[in-house]
Amino acid sequence: MTLSEQLVFCKKCHNRRFDANQGLVCSLTSAKPNFQTTCETFHLDERMQAELLESSEEITTEIPANIPQQKYQALLQEQNLSLAITGGILVGLLGAVLWAAITVATGWQIGYIALAIGAGVGFSMRYLGKGIEQVFGISGAAIAVFSCVIGNFLSVLAFIADAEGLTYLDTLLYFDYSYTLELLAETAQFMDLVFYAITGYEGYKFAFRQFTGSELVSMAK
Repeated sequence: MTLSEQLVFCKKCHNRRFDANQGLVCSLTSAKPNFQTTCETFHLDERMQAELLESSEEITTEIPANIPQQKYQALLQEQNLSLAITGGILVGLLGAVLWAAITVATGWQIGYIALAIGAGVGFSMRYLGKGIEQVFGISGAAIAVFSCVIGNFLSVLAFIADAEGLTYLDTLLYFDYSYTLELLAETAQFMDLVFYAITGYEGYKFAFRQFTGSELVSMAK
């Protein structure tokens, strides 16, 4: 954990204290936090607890610092990275194919579909993987961006098929795939990079398991 990540929990702890020289410190040690996963002396501020109980909003991977090690290990055991990656890839490929199909049907390459792909990949990984570790977010971002690249490539092939008077299937079968990177580079636009960046962010953000306020309070007990 970084100091900034540790302080997120300290701000909700009853034992927090502001020091004029150091900033936010622990009132028990008069020092900055040094825990890694859990803080043995964490005590959720009653006001924070009430707010969490009243809130029905989902809070991304914000696990209480004082969660018992047994509960934390149980959350880790519930993770399934391989299932999350498999589901993310399938959803991503499905999105890429749908993107190409819409391009063929309309004659337009609609970049906003990339955002839907990113969200779809992330949410599917969250549902299937129940991940709380960073590897889930990184995998979600990578799969989302790669799926968009495939969707973009298939869409470009649709335009080639139309220009050459070929069927889409013939273009897929006879295209020289050694020119894939060159084709993508030649057809790339600035907005493509923007959509890729947003898609990757969505794939990362939505891939993590989320908890309600009541669940966070329950875990801290």
